[in-house]
Amino acid sequence: MKSMAAIQTEFGKNVQVEEIDIPDPLDEQVVIKLKSTGVCHSQLHHMKSPSDKTQRPLSLGHEGTGYVEKLGKNVKNLKEGDKVIVTWVGKNSYKGPLNVPKTTATYNGVELSGLTFTWSQYTIVHENLVVKIKDEYPDDVSCIVGCAVLTGGGAVLHTANVKPFDSVAIYGMGGVGLSALKMAAMLNAYPIIAVDIVDAKLEFAKEFGATHVINSLNEDPIQKIQEITSGGVDYAFDAIGVKQTMEQILPSVRKGGSGAENIGGKAVLIGIPAVNEIFVNPENFMYFHKQYIGSLGATYPERDFDMYLQWHKEGKFPLDKLVTDRYTLEDIGIACDDLHNGKITGRAIVEF
Repeated sequence: MKSMAAIQTEFGKNVQVEEIDIPDPLDEQVVIKLKSTGVCHSQLHHMKSPSDKTQRPLSLGHEGTGYVEKLGKNVKNLKEGDKVIVTWVGKNSYKGPLNVPKTTATYNGVELSGLTFTWSQYTIVHENLVVKIKDEYPDDVSCIVGCAVLTGGGAVLHTANVKPFDSVAIYGMGGVGLSALKMAAMLNAYPIIAVDIVDAKLEFAKEFGATHVINSLNEDPIQKIQEITSGGVDYAFDAIGVKQTMEQILPSVRKGGSGAENIGGKAVLIGIPAVNEIFVNPENFMYFHKQYIGSLGATYPERDFDMYLQWHKEGKFPLDKLVTDRYTLEDIGIACDDLHNGKITGRAIVEF
């Protein structure tokens, strides 16, 4: 089977739409005809980060909605015609790194790198990266549940386990940050502080539950957060992953002190790091009992995906509002440029 797909053939070069080959599925693989896919900032890291060692040609995209086209003979709980979300988080409970074979799709006879790809008319992936959803859920905006929503919302719900009236600050108001913000609002956190460098994004964040906003180009976010909360938030999330924000979230949380339960606030890194080193003052850990942790796709896909989509149906988690920009596959390069240049207010998707 042939498919048009957006791939990167050489490191650092722009993505290009090329014809790839989709083979018949192996025993535990699924071929899916895609209807939509999200455009994630982590893909830009893969394309341009000097630390990325992935071989080229590189397949791209890791959140998509579509319909099952073909099944391997050992695939369970799926059938042809099922509506599904393709994601990068395995359905099974793993200990350690996800152990899923990479895709078997090829470009000019060379296998594509990556476990999954969704910037394509068709994809072929391992069944553990495919989650069945109800036919009633939308073909378009549902795709962002496969990354943006699970990443941001899951960091707040599962990793931090935010409770009512916990104070929260979130750096970066893209799709992941807005998803984290909305989840914090649904959990009745207060205050909920949004930090960004674009006023339009901060205004948009108010529609997702931000009670306070900070433009970090105009004022020191750490100082302002401490002022709003009288010392720092319970949880600070970095949904960007640049050096500056990775270093800001720990000083943004409240201090603890000596004693078994006198624990300070928790800093949570969600964004894929754009650099390999940051500076963290160890006094934050030793004297103030603070914590710094990561959150990587904190979700239970088969349970949470339906939860998010049901919330969307009920108007509680408005995915249609979160999706602010739509592109065709032919315009994927423009979508990447717009994302890089901060022109996308929420989350962008590609529709097929």
